[in-house]
Amino acid sequence: MHPQAASSNAHPPAKLGGPASRIAVIPGDGIGREVIPEACKVLCAAAANRQIEMVHFDWGADKFLKENVTLPSGADQMLRDEFDAILLGALGDPRVPSNKHAAEILLGLRFKLDLYVNARPVELLDGRFTPLRDRTERDIRFIVFRENTEGLYVGMGGIFKKGTPDEVALQEDVNTRKGVERIIRYAFEHAQRHGLKRLCMSDKSNALTFGHDLWQRVFAELRREYPQIDSRHLYIDTLAMELIRDPRQFDVIVTCNLFGDIISDLGAQLAGGLGLAPSGNINPQSTSLFEPVHGSAPNIAGKGIANPIGSVLAAAMMLNHFGWTPESAAVEAAVRAALRENQVTPDLGGRLSTRAAGDWLANSVTKQRLSGTTT
Repeated sequence: MHPQAASSNAHPPAKLGGPASRIAVIPGDGIGREVIPEACKVLCAAAANRQIEMVHFDWGADKFLKENVTLPSGADQMLRDEFDAILLGALGDPRVPSNKHAAEILLGLRFKLDLYVNARPVELLDGRFTPLRDRTERDIRFIVFRENTEGLYVGMGGIFKKGTPDEVALQEDVNTRKGVERIIRYAFEHAQRHGLKRLCMSDKSNALTFGHDLWQRVFAELRREYPQIDSRHLYIDTLAMELIRDPRQFDVIVTCNLFGDIISDLGAQLAGGLGLAPSGNINPQSTSLFEPVHGSAPNIAGKGIANPIGSVLAAAMMLNHFGWTPESAAVEAAVRAALRENQVTPDLGGRLSTRAAGDWLANSVTKQRLSGTTT
């Protein structure tokens, strides 16, 4: 996989004949239950010469509706102690209008496992799929690091006089020195480790004068430790404009939880859409979680037309996280070939079903392995 795909090297590469790498698989809801099996299929093809063990969990809307269970008690400790990584499908079901189960599972895992890095690589794999005119694969190749455990997503706040003309709603934006420093440092370290020369920190400190003043001060201190990296600051609105005008100017972007959520989706659209977008939720010292970002898409669930590429690339990120670089590269090569040869689902202009697309990718990876292209 391209070096900008996040890799923390939290786990040493597995050795043949050594203990299996254990992966917790949570398909989730909607199309997650269709695309995650295809990602597992491709993962097994890529890691055929490794030892892996996949354990499947039924956490999602069905379990919640039957048992009123979202994230089972002790699940976070079990995942931390017994697994090397988690592969998660989409969560969300119209039968649960509040999406309580989705929030408690995904946000619960992010907070309880302290997955403070949300890594979203943005890479145009085929120039036909970007909405930007005259842009090629060389122009769109960067990564967004989003702070993943603080900000406006911590759920602090409340509502006063709900449902009345005098209603007041408060949502607190939480920024700690520890949280801000570790995500900015992670971004600098990633740039340094992969020979990337440009880093942009983005905030809105001209309006959010308390919380984002902290971002400004921490960034000013840390950038002095990495003089070899061309680091700069852009307000988030300016960053959004610049990504459209000239995405080639960016290598690494780091920002807060809310802005990272928004700007990474913008980046995904530049690279062909959410159906091609993987992500990693990373704790460099512990179990990390990898997932596509396209959502559960209940309107197409069960039709066999969901695009599995986002999930497949999330699995490739996980392989890279393990230090299994050849296997990760083989999966990305298969995805590039599928896009080039139009062996894709209808949303990308192809005619394959979800299962057929997964089969094609797995066969491509297997051919690479047997031909000696990968180990």
